[in-house]
Amino acid sequence: MREGFRWDAQDAYLFDIDGTLLRCRDRIHVNSFLSSVRAVMGRDFSLDGVTLSGNTDPGILHDVFRLSELDEAHWQPHLEAILQRMRDDVAARRDDMKIDKMLGVDETLRYLQARGATLGIATGNLETIGWMKIEFLGLRHWFTFGGFSDRFPIRANMIAHATDTARTLTGPQASVCIVGDTPADIAAARANQLPTIAVATGSYTFEQLMEHHPDACATSLLALLAVPEQP
Repeated sequence: MREGFRWDAQDAYLFDIDGTLLRCRDRIHVNSFLSSVRAVMGRDFSLDGVTLSGNTDPGILHDVFRLSELDEAHWQPHLEAILQRMRDDVAARRDDMKIDKMLGVDETLRYLQARGATLGIATGNLETIGWMKIEFLGLRHWFTFGGFSDRFPIRANMIAHATDTARTLTGPQASVCIVGDTPADIAAARANQLPTIAVATGSYTFEQLMEHHPDACATSLLALLAVPEQP
């Protein structure tokens, strides 16, 4: 915990989804990238070399095409059709999802809400896919709003938009904190002058996250709850 930072005293919190609130044990969302590209463009690509954790859905597609050395003029006109195909494909397989809730999620959300905080989502997922995962686990009622990647391939821009929404709901001077599990969450928060709580429940270890100097770092949300209340 950074000296002077009170993790539970912020006005609003923006929670990442994958690796932070939940873990998908299926590959429905991941497989939808390449199957949707194939359906729309009639071409096969690979996710080899593409960073998924901390990326955005449009950002992942950008990286797929970039690593394949495909000129933007060849894929950009198809991007929205590919994203829509992804939304449709994941929705069609909703009942096949296998998703686990991370330790301490309900307890943390209940605790922060009881303290008067506004709770939102800030994720690289497309909006319909992100809410689908949240609803699958029965978490939707905790969240007032969400920030998603449909219009924001760059995570920092999505965070900026979600922060504006949080302050519209909470107040123009509201303190907004990002909760995520990747260095990308920390970097996007820092780009917007926001504090970050990092949880080592995704692809990065506690030590790896600490290298990026979040304001608070915990092995899980449950461990964060165990931090003694500060005066």
